[in-house]
Amino acid sequence: MMKRALSDRVQMMGAVDWNRRLFDSLIPLPEGTSYNSYLVKGSEKTALIDTADPSLAHILMRQLEDVERIDYIISLHTEQDHSGLIPRLLQMYPGARVVCSTKAKELLMDHLHLDESVLDAMDDGSALSLGDRSFTFIHTPWVHWPETMCAYLEEEKILFSCDFFGSHLATTDMFAGEDPLIYEGAKRYFAEIMMPFRSIVKTNMKKVEAYDISMIAPSHGPVYDKPAFIMDAYRDWTSDRVENSVVIPYISMHGSTEMMVDRLLASLVERGVKVRKYDLSVTDIGKLAIDLVDAATVVIATPTVHFGPHPVVYSATHLANALRPKVKFAAIIGSYGWGTKAVEQISGLIPNLKVEVLGTVMCKGLPREDDLKALDDLAEAIAAKHASLGL
Repeated sequence: MMKRALSDRVQMMGAVDWNRRLFDSLIPLPEGTSYNSYLVKGSEKTALIDTADPSLAHILMRQLEDVERIDYIISLHTEQDHSGLIPRLLQMYPGARVVCSTKAKELLMDHLHLDESVLDAMDDGSALSLGDRSFTFIHTPWVHWPETMCAYLEEEKILFSCDFFGSHLATTDMFAGEDPLIYEGAKRYFAEIMMPFRSIVKTNMKKVEAYDISMIAPSHGPVYDKPAFIMDAYRDWTSDRVENSVVIPYISMHGSTEMMVDRLLASLVERGVKVRKYDLSVTDIGKLAIDLVDAATVVIATPTVHFGPHPVVYSATHLANALRPKVKFAAIIGSYGWGTKAVEQISGLIPNLKVEVLGTVMCKGLPREDDLKALDDLAEAIAAKHASLGL
């Protein structure tokens, strides 16, 4: 991809990674991703905001072939997909200064072995002039590392937001508009990366809302030429609002647990509750995370392996606890061969979920009529709790 103009003074650079399918060796990338970099030219100085993942260095280097001078390399976030090419750029532009947040200074020295002498740490609210263009730096900690910041280009009213408002999406579209595909990509990104810090993200939202923003330029995904599109979405995702929906992640080894899941699903639907079930042996955990953003209830379903939950259910439950979704209610169902401690072990895995547990249903072998009746009763309890919230 060649560099493209956001305005007369701002060019979008970086690389689109069409083939990447996993991030951090954990997060699925069904639509690939991008590593956005932005070149801003003032009347006196030139700044490059973020770099690109080192695996696609050749693309950014080609885009910089006709750029004779860079005065500032602005590092909004330390992770290598944003800042990994800074050492190479300092060799290309030996007079450049690396601008970062005060908390990023030490991290850049640790992760990239940058010399302290090239680093300029900026306080929250501090400014940097390029001549007839100037930045204001906004510290946005825990979105999603402690040192992250945004850069607001005053004269253009562009917010360079780094991971904030990002989306893992490979596309030739420079602008997001109000594309539903980009909305889903941004929601997936929020669910997997931002949701654990939901309350802090909400606080940082208030900081950036104080600025008059014409465009939001994140470090992953297209630029938001209609900022309200993504800001309204973040207001919703960071709120306490939940939907009349239940998410059921499960594994079934010999069919018993899936029979229980299907009975509960049918009973919930009969009572007007939306349900999404996820077979964890084949599911995209990102899709599960997306549904956890809004769900009012999560029901964890597992067979028993050596007295405990199935290892895949164990892992998914641990991940859900780390993501800290705003679910209000939970339940545990499943089956066992001769004995089980799955309920106790799963309960111990979710201390971060501030939920009301509505019940457990564990059956020995194939579910009998009384087990199915217990699932119907659980569905009734879930529907009643949702109704109490006005859902």
